[in-house]
Amino acid sequence: MIVLALSSNQTAWWITLVIGLVVALVVWGLLELLRRTVDEIDAGVSEVWDMGKRVAQNTQTTHLLRTTVARGTELSEEVERHRQAGRSGQ
Repeated sequence: MIVLALSSNQTAWWITLVIGLVVALVVWGLLELLRRTVDEIDAGVSEVWDMGKRVAQNTQTTHLLRTTVARGTELSEEVERHRQAGRSGQ
């Protein structure tokens, strides 16, 4: 049977190493938690960015709606004139 007799200096070193290991593991865990949180935020920002680009694509020609309304009104008036002309010609 081997009995290890550690001096108080060696015991202090072992305790210091164990505490250092525990601290390193805690820091690693916190950094991993931070990395995952950053990844989730990055994914959310990417989704918002993509949706913003889609909205921009869908609204880039809204300035043409006034022209469309004007042309639709003109077309409606023209159709009505043709209908009236067709009735009067019968």
